[in-house]
Amino acid sequence: MKISIFGSGAWGIAIGILLHGNGHDVTLRSSHEDVTRMLSATRSNPHLKDVVIPDGIRIAETFTEATDGAELAVIATSSNSVREITEKLAPALAPDCVVVIVSKGIERSSAKLFSEVLRESFGEERKIATLSGPAHAEEVARRMPTAVVAASRDKDAAELVQDVFMSDEFRVYTSDDVVGVELGAALKNVIAICAGACEGLGFGDNTIAMLATRGLTEIAHLVLALGGKRETITGLAGLGDLIVTCTSRHSRNRRAGVLIGQGATVADAMREVGAAVEGYLAAQAAYTLSQCTGVAMPICDEAYYVLYEGKDPRKALRDLMSRTKRSETEYNFM
Repeated sequence: MKISIFGSGAWGIAIGILLHGNGHDVTLRSSHEDVTRMLSATRSNPHLKDVVIPDGIRIAETFTEATDGAELAVIATSSNSVREITEKLAPALAPDCVVVIVSKGIERSSAKLFSEVLRESFGEERKIATLSGPAHAEEVARRMPTAVVAASRDKDAAELVQDVFMSDEFRVYTSDDVVGVELGAALKNVIAICAGACEGLGFGDNTIAMLATRGLTEIAHLVLALGGKRETITGLAGLGDLIVTCTSRHSRNRRAGVLIGQGATVADAMREVGAAVEGYLAAQAAYTLSQCTGVAMPICDEAYYVLYEGKDPRKALRDLMSRTKRSETEYNFM
């Protein structure tokens, strides 16, 4: 299959290596000319140390070269570029080209899921799927065993993605719960920043386990309120992705949180990490969704206050710990 990947960061390259290894005709496209030149010259990305881009993967110099003849388009840009690339791709792709988004997040300005953004750009007839789960680029590129979920309201689209991406090292499950998969992917990044901040403050495993567990509950409540399924949040796109993002040395969101907990400003933490920290953008969207739906999300709220209003993370944790007593299984926090 002829596949074009839009986004040449670590995740886009890892996906390209995976698909090339599966025998597909892969083209990689960056929207930045300097990145295109660097990838063509070095066949590597500094965020994927010691990983070489196979010669069989083309680095497209033009947008037309990338879209021409594509049967499957993979969107792997940072979250703040998703609408821009989808609007550009919509008139350029053949009508039967399937679109898969592997970016994780929520549109910051509108608090819309990426599947909603794609529908607005591509229309209702386009086959669209979301691929998500506990999959760090550093490990996928090195062919370490990984499992993810392909979600689509179109069963054929989900199964096509499953067939195209699945390998001996990369297992793909299908789902029709796009809402659950996308919210799990986006909001676990917010919780991971919180977990990292607690590590930076000097707290231990108990604190991180508390935040991860209660954070997962918040995500589940919002998923249900927006029409998703609880079981999705206990699966790969929810619990699985949350575990890896809160604990892994590869997690940019966790690392940003550690720096903030250690006293760095939010701006300095983002610069130090040196790549997109999606949880920062998702925190604002999560706050908006909480306000719009009436689903209380105290951990995500405190993340928003720390990241956008300058609240001290130690005070944020103290406020969480001193909330009114309640049952663990109470459905809504209100």
